[in-house]
Amino acid sequence: MKRVLSGIQPTGDLHLGNYFGMMSRMIKYQKENDLFCFIVNYHALTTIQDKKLLAENTLNAAIDFMALGLDPDRSTFWIQSDVPQVCESTWLLSNIVNVGALDRATSYKDKLAKGLTANVGLYSYPILMASDILLFGGEIVPVGKDQKQHIEITRDIAFRFNQTYGETFIVPEPDIEKTNQLVPGIDGQKMSKSYGNTIPIFGDEKSVRKKFMSIVTDSTDIDKPKSIDTALFQLYALFLSDNEKEELANRFKTPGMRYGDIKQELYDCFWAQFSPYREKRDYLEKHKYHVIQKLNEGSQKATVIADSFLDKARTAMGLNYGENNV
Repeated sequence: MKRVLSGIQPTGDLHLGNYFGMMSRMIKYQKENDLFCFIVNYHALTTIQDKKLLAENTLNAAIDFMALGLDPDRSTFWIQSDVPQVCESTWLLSNIVNVGALDRATSYKDKLAKGLTANVGLYSYPILMASDILLFGGEIVPVGKDQKQHIEITRDIAFRFNQTYGETFIVPEPDIEKTNQLVPGIDGQKMSKSYGNTIPIFGDEKSVRKKFMSIVTDSTDIDKPKSIDTALFQLYALFLSDNEKEELANRFKTPGMRYGDIKQELYDCFWAQFSPYREKRDYLEKHKYHVIQKLNEGSQKATVIADSFLDKARTAMGLNYGENNV
């Protein structure tokens, strides 16, 4: 049994990119693996300074995840800040990280290009992410294509630490879904809260439908074949089997297809698929004490693992100076 580990930021409403990029795979993994999953609210501090908003987003993200099928009794599910050992671990790891690796981080440069403030938290984000993985013995890390470089940095940190101080951390392997590497937003770019191009899963019916109808398409004449290299086709394909994708591709290539009809079909498909999850979410929203109890149980389990790896790292680096000297 492999330990699978990943997390999600509580930076806004849960969207399709979150679900197909990571969450659906995490939920499947809990059936046959040792699943560790958490809400990364320390990471969210790089972009959210409103304490009330962060607190609300954090609990809502946990509710969303449980509504979609994550079972806290079959996994270890917690809030990142409830296991603050990751902060000490981040400092320990930062002492073996080459600054050049952080300078080359494409995620950091992309966020700056989008207008985010260049703070130290954003810059050192990959080290905290490495700590999130290494401190809990993550062996497989499901991520989107855009996070691949961060996993490579994590692997390099683990190698460097083990070479310098002796075998301490497990070197993780990334799990990048081949067919759904990047989920496009309504503008065709990667779906991201920071880009404002998301489609929320648990939004109200009217506003969510408006999002689907706003998916950017080209101006190809109705009597011409349409390209399948578009956000509309790629989003619809997320809900289809291989045979259904082929049928949809043929419809795009056949003159007479109307983009508006496809958008409505996609919306109907989406709304039907997630209806049961909305009912469960409504229940959890009314029973938040149950969610908080499960998160507390998860943080207790995660703390045991974190303490074990942190103690090994402290000993390896000479911080547990009293050992063998008493």
